[in-house]
Amino acid sequence: MPPHCLHFGFRGEIPTDLSNCRSLVNLSLLENQLQGEIPSGFGNLQNLRNFFLYSNGLTGQLPTNFWKIPSLENVLVYNNYLSGELPSEMSELKQLRNVSLFNNRFSGVIPYELGVNSNLTQLDFTNNSFTGEIPPNLCLNKQLRKLNMGFNFLQGSIPSDVGLCSSLTRLILKENNLSGVVPFFVENKNLLYMNLGGNSLSGMIPSSLGNLSGITEIDFSMNKLSGVVSSELFGNMVNLERLNLSYNRLEGLLPSDQLSNCTELFDLDLSYNLFNGSIPSFAFRSLKKLSTLNLNGNKLVGGLPAFLLFEIDSLLNLQLGGNMLGGSFPSFEMEATQHHLKRLNVSWNGMTGEIKELGRLSELEELDISHNNLTGTLSYIGGTGPKFVKLNVSYNHFSGQIPETLLKVANSFPYSFVGNSGLCLICLLPTINNSSCHENPILKSCSRKTPSSSTTKIVLIAIGSSVVLIIILVGCFMCFFQRKRKNRDDSNLVDEEEGASSELNRIMLATENLDDKYLIGKGAHGKVYKVSLPSPDHVKQEGVVHYAAKKLVFSGSVRKSMVREIETVGRVRHRNLVKLENFWLRKEYGLILYQYMENGSLHDVLHEISPPRNLEWNERYRIAFGVANGLSYLHHDCDPPIVHRDIKPMNILLDLDMEPHISDFGIAKLLLLDHDQSTAPIQSNAVLGTIGYIAPENAFSINNFSIKSDVYSFGVVLLELITRKKVLDPYFSDKSGSSSGDIVGWVRSVWSSTTQEEVEQVAMRIVDSSMMLLIKNHELLDKIIEVLVLALRCTEKEPKQRPTMREVVKMLQHAKY
Repeated sequence: MPPHCLHFGFRGEIPTDLSNCRSLVNLSLLENQLQGEIPSGFGNLQNLRNFFLYSNGLTGQLPTNFWKIPSLENVLVYNNYLSGELPSEMSELKQLRNVSLFNNRFSGVIPYELGVNSNLTQLDFTNNSFTGEIPPNLCLNKQLRKLNMGFNFLQGSIPSDVGLCSSLTRLILKENNLSGVVPFFVENKNLLYMNLGGNSLSGMIPSSLGNLSGITEIDFSMNKLSGVVSSELFGNMVNLERLNLSYNRLEGLLPSDQLSNCTELFDLDLSYNLFNGSIPSFAFRSLKKLSTLNLNGNKLVGGLPAFLLFEIDSLLNLQLGGNMLGGSFPSFEMEATQHHLKRLNVSWNGMTGEIKELGRLSELEELDISHNNLTGTLSYIGGTGPKFVKLNVSYNHFSGQIPETLLKVANSFPYSFVGNSGLCLICLLPTINNSSCHENPILKSCSRKTPSSSTTKIVLIAIGSSVVLIIILVGCFMCFFQRKRKNRDDSNLVDEEEGASSELNRIMLATENLDDKYLIGKGAHGKVYKVSLPSPDHVKQEGVVHYAAKKLVFSGSVRKSMVREIETVGRVRHRNLVKLENFWLRKEYGLILYQYMENGSLHDVLHEISPPRNLEWNERYRIAFGVANGLSYLHHDCDPPIVHRDIKPMNILLDLDMEPHISDFGIAKLLLLDHDQSTAPIQSNAVLGTIGYIAPENAFSINNFSIKSDVYSFGVVLLELITRKKVLDPYFSDKSGSSSGDIVGWVRSVWSSTTQEEVEQVAMRIVDSSMMLLIKNHELLDKIIEVLVLALRCTEKEPKQRPTMREVVKMLQHAKY
């Protein structure tokens, strides 16, 4: 066995003594907690073949002469924090076969000469900051099996030899700046996975994809692909399981003829294109394993086919929102076999009639039928059938009483029922199980029912018993806490009377005890004052430094909110987050001292300043990019991650240079979970955030906040930057001809009816008219459209369909002005 060193369970830095193992062949330090830099002496290990340092916390660069070790075969250093550029010398390593740099911070241009190495089998450079073009000849007449270069800043076209490599099994080039066309593909039974999403690829999808008989997953989403999808594509794809062509400019009829050959297909996403015509029945009936079908945001017409609701037993998620479907919900006379549908969206269509048949879908958990012309009552879905987690019936013509089984939804998020003038709530006295509704400020009340005398007696007995029990419990708790009060250790709160009194006195003196003449704003958790103090070094602006002081009078949970803000802001450092200067806690109030932001909030700049300030696209873009970077830092660079939960223009402050700073962390939450951050929930019993910016999944009393909640809110902010319209504006119903009252619904309504030829024309309807006067070329408008499409993707109803903020930052890089 060749000499080797194996180390497991170590932390700290790599011992430099390992550099003396000159005969070392295999070095494996994988999946430890190692930190620091790789010893420079490792470049002297001239017999080294296998170098495995992946999944540590290593920083710095690979040693200068590391890529000159002639015997190197496998270099796996993924999941670290390594940086630097790749030298051209690595192309001279004739034995090099497998290089995995995934999830690091490498930058610069990938060596152009890398393609001369005929032994390469795997290259994984995903999630770094590489620029330039993909080197040519990586695949031609080679044995390359994996080419993964996604999530970088690569430009240019995809080399033609990529499609000519029959040994390729995985091709991932997603989220770059690639342009040009999808390459021609030769017959290949080995290619299983191909992801080219999130680029700027154009032209038609080549029919040569039909040569990929072994392919299981294709993702071409978020590109500029156009034209008709040829039915020849699917003739040989008998193993295809996932197909995502969403967010392109594809048109014509939905592919049907040979799609029926894809019998393994379970996830089909053709959303946000320009497909027209009706939904083909033959093709979809043949897909017996289809679980998710997403056709949102197209131009489909006709009725809703009955077979989609009742015949495809495997279908769990059906998305048809934002089309031109009409007619009533279909009935099905024969015995239906499909009762497993859990998510159904037919919002923003022209559906009419009653919803009787929906009651048969007993496993339905999420239903969105908003913005249609539906009539009748909600009794069909409020009986013993579906038990909804999410429900939106807004902006239809429903009438009558909201069933008691839907009261939880109505009270938690009444906006799911607005726009139906005939709907009303009946509020009874609270019952023991608290199942009845309370007074609702949004929905009107029906005629109030008076409980029977027997019911009243039961309620009074229950209340009386509860009062006695409460008195006993309160007495016990008072005794307990009286004894514990002196030794109370609240580890999560900052100690009272924190901060130097002398500096606080200076602030009070400078603001005349926080007189309202120094008031510059009111936030969700208090008032904000401008404070001008002498500079200690007498350097800045004639010896004066300006601050913002937020005062919170303690009552209820306000003190806890302030402490959370102090703890959150105090532990993060980023140029796009507000900087905490100092804080003081007193018995009656608390005071937090921040940097002063000369240009106020983004809300002020967009909507309040009169006359309105001219904002060119480059300013708006920089604001969006700065906020995205700040959120990306909170989500991906903080440990544990932080979810802000109230991203909106009022909480985005702008300094003298219009650089954005995220503020107001009063309801921020640490994501104390180890698993996938994109789906990790935060449980909360109260609706948090601001109406219009709250993600759909958080619109109920039991919330599942995740980093995708912030992504939705950021998408709304993007739409405000593009349109310069408030999130809730009468304009949306007055001008669009729809009943929408929010910016997301309005933009989706306008954009979903766009043909390929009308893209620029429709964009001009959406983009702020004052900015349109400053746009002088089509290229800039294309960039704005890219950001608009990104905003729509961020505000997808399904959290898993939204990008992460790290992905958003890279997408914004694509659209840089």
